[in-house]
Amino acid sequence: MSKIVLYWHPMSSATPVACALAELGVPHERVKVDITTGEQRRPDYLALNPNGKVPTLTVDGAPMFEALAIELWLGHTYGVKSGLWPAGGTPEHLQAMSWSTWSYVTYGAQLVRLQSAKNMGTPDDAHGTAAHKALDELLSVLDGRLAQHPWLLGDAYSLADLIVASVIGYSVYLGAPVADHPTTNAWLQKVQARPAMQIDA
Repeated sequence: MSKIVLYWHPMSSATPVACALAELGVPHERVKVDITTGEQRRPDYLALNPNGKVPTLTVDGAPMFEALAIELWLGHTYGVKSGLWPAGGTPEHLQAMSWSTWSYVTYGAQLVRLQSAKNMGTPDDAHGTAAHKALDELLSVLDGRLAQHPWLLGDAYSLADLIVASVIGYSVYLGAPVADHPTTNAWLQKVQARPAMQIDA
């Protein structure tokens, strides 16, 4: 088996990767990178991740970065066998790729707008209001999907639920109107209650 090392910091964008590793039961080493003291900018870390951010995952010493890329790789590599990720070439696989990317790219773009407005102290200005409205519309899209099935890909929980819920959960912290969407909110609470989501700080 490959030697997996996760470079992470608690309560960061690396947390969903740690949760995915726990959900999949993948043996790995976890190395804390203290982003509060600037360890992510040390030359030895930048050699692994030139962005100077967490997470970074190394596989037999070879690094990869970006949370979504790592999560998708984990799904393909370990999730199919365990039933937590659909096999390639199936309709479910197409949906898993679509929703996972939707959460980080489409929904994530509006989160960036909302966070920028909050950082500037103007969450209720035109930009903040537009971002809030866009997030509300996107949450309605997710509601529509979850109204058809208990989980994103159908009747069984998958890593796609973990990936999407990690982004939706973070958006609650930023003030996204998740509570206004009962179907999504109930699903989010189910995902967050799973043992693998209880990552130690």
